Amino acid sequence: MAIAFVFPGQGSQDVGMGRDLAQTYASAREVFDEVDDALGQKLSQIMWDGPKETLTLTENAQPALMAVSMAVMRVLEREHGFKLQEKVKFVAGHSLGEYSALAAAGAFSLADAARLLKLRGQAMQAAVPVGKGAMTALLGVGIDVARQVAEAAAQGDVCQIANDNEPTQVVLSGDKTAIDRVPEIGKGLGVRRAVPLPVSAPFHCALMQPAADAMREALANVTVNAPSVPVVANVVASAISDPEEIKKRLVEQVTGTVRWRECVTYMTANGITDVYEIGSGKVLAGLAKRIDPALNAMSVGTPADIDAALARLNS
Repeated sequence: MAIAFVFPGQGSQDVGMGRDLAQTYASAREVFDEVDDALGQKLSQIMWDGPKETLTLTENAQPALMAVSMAVMRVLEREHGFKLQEKVKFVAGHSLGEYSALAAAGAFSLADAARLLKLRGQAMQAAVPVGKGAMTALLGVGIDVARQVAEAAAQGDVCQIANDNEPTQVVLSGDKTAIDRVPEIGKGLGVRRAVPLPVSAPFHCALMQPAADAMREALANVTVNAPSVPVVANVVASAISDPEEIKKRLVEQVTGTVRWRECVTYMTANGITDVYEIGSGKVLAGLAKRIDPALNAMSVGTPADIDAALARLNS
């Protein structure tokens, strides 16, 4: 058995997330307090009480999802003596989840991860005027057809592959005018459905360049340590450990494709048999099974999940 820990991205947030962890474990409560202190805001209150619209704001959702992931990690480590570098071969995260993965592996401090993600959310939101960009998920086709759809829909506008999630789900991002052309073009190329995503900005495309510039500046002033476990980076779909490369890839990730399908394939090619999704929701565990049905995948986001995971991790 070889294990990877993966960390969820935006869309996995939900009001109430992390509350049961905070009520059950003192170490989880500490994580939420530390994140609140680092940001100078009661993010935990928004996470637990809503309203949903406020939690879903990119600048809140990103640090909030990281906080839940890190609360699970803190419980495993502090309360159960779990040692990441002894049990886990790779960590990886989907988009913002890459920051969670890096924090879990000790590359970032918890406070720095929270502040970086708050800034990342604000910068991504500010990069494009509301209503100018959009994203849509193509269902029933893979990366090659998605590339054809994007090229045909662009017509001088930005239209790029934002997320290659699994063999039959690819997300496009760009100018709303181009994304509006996608359903009709997709129909002729075998796309089963084009589903508009309820996002506030067109993430992971060239329109995000101002946000990439902001992250380059912010990361230049943050200490990045070599992670205790190699991180499989979104934009290269392979393992990296060098602190300078980590910074470079995080900047590229803002405008680049999240190559999630390839990240999982890379890990399985390197012996991974078991994937644990650490944090809120069950999205990545589901994607893992669709990418490679032979994988064992489970989500770990509640006290009951932690007990079930420990039974397997310690077997």
